[in-house]
Amino acid sequence: MLKRFVYVLRNAETPARYYTGLSSDVVKRLASHNAGDNRHTAKYRPWSIYVVIEFPDDRRAVAFERYLKSGSGVAFAQRPPGTRIAGCEG
Repeated sequence: MLKRFVYVLRNAETPARYYTGLSSDVVKRLASHNAGDNRHTAKYRPWSIYVVIEFPDDRRAVAFERYLKSGSGVAFAQRPPGTRIAGCEG
């Protein structure tokens, strides 16, 4: 079974720009973004990986990518990695 990853890229600009995508090979996809192969990310290079989340199937990965591209999902995706989420303390 092919694993799917939802990833968030961040560039070095201030303020930073973010890009959310879906791939089965995040390292290869990052290289493609930094090579200028994507018209949405080409002018904001270079990109680095901000966060990667692995999913067991395509359906869940696509649904989560859609959420991250929604209004509330954008705010969630741009939180610093490791930030605690209210109600999820263990």
